[in-house]
Amino acid sequence: MRSDGSPLFLRISAVACIAFLHVPLLLIFLYAFTTEEKSFQFPPPGYTAKWFGVVWGRQDIWDAIGLSVKVASIATVLALVLGTCAAAAVSRSKYFGRDYISLLFILPIALPGIVTGIALRSAFSIMDIPFSTWTIVLGHTTFCMVVVYNNVLARFRRTSGSMIEASMDLGADGFQTFRYVVLPQIASALLAGGMLAFALSFDEVIVTTFTAGQQSTLPIWMLNELIRPRQRPITNVVAIFVIAVTFVPILAAYYLTREGEHTGGTGK
Repeated sequence: MRSDGSPLFLRISAVACIAFLHVPLLLIFLYAFTTEEKSFQFPPPGYTAKWFGVVWGRQDIWDAIGLSVKVASIATVLALVLGTCAAAAVSRSKYFGRDYISLLFILPIALPGIVTGIALRSAFSIMDIPFSTWTIVLGHTTFCMVVVYNNVLARFRRTSGSMIEASMDLGADGFQTFRYVVLPQIASALLAGGMLAFALSFDEVIVTTFTAGQQSTLPIWMLNELIRPRQRPITNVVAIFVIAVTFVPILAAYYLTREGEHTGGTGK
């Protein structure tokens, strides 16, 4: 006997969960336009767009944005190279302990960020490496590589090895086989993994805190500004920018990987 109550309950639960997740985001948009500097009075006493002009004229915000974009771009490129090589090695070779090696590749994103951050900071201190943009990049690459690795590994497992063998039999060398056979097969997985890696790197806070030294990426700048009451509307405007920068690549990666036969990350 079919009950009509259960589907209604599930629909209500789904709406409640969505509201719980996204209403705080809507409040960020709302209070980015408030005329009140220090309080979160609801509803806001008035609305203004002046904070967007204030943000536009703040050089410290532009410096933080520039550093975040630079770090995310370099970390994404390194993650694409290292993650693709690792996925190829794991998927195309059979050897004892392959599954355990795959687990080690995934471990950095499974561990709490504070553990990864402390480990990286300790390693940099032991090796006497000064904290700089490159220490942030190395820290971000550890988890960005996992995203690329998962996507490319899934795509490699869906790619027939006979295509590569046929290419080699027809006289193609390794580079030609990769360029004309392998790369077209994994291109969308690389694109999706790269966009997700960029989004993760751009809004990373915990690992950055342990590897940045005196530098300030945009999320770190926002964290520092939260203790200043008069900066709340400005922080909300910057948060809108962060949401936009991270939402667009995640949405694009979703559309690239939602179809089963085209996905490089389904089932990870």
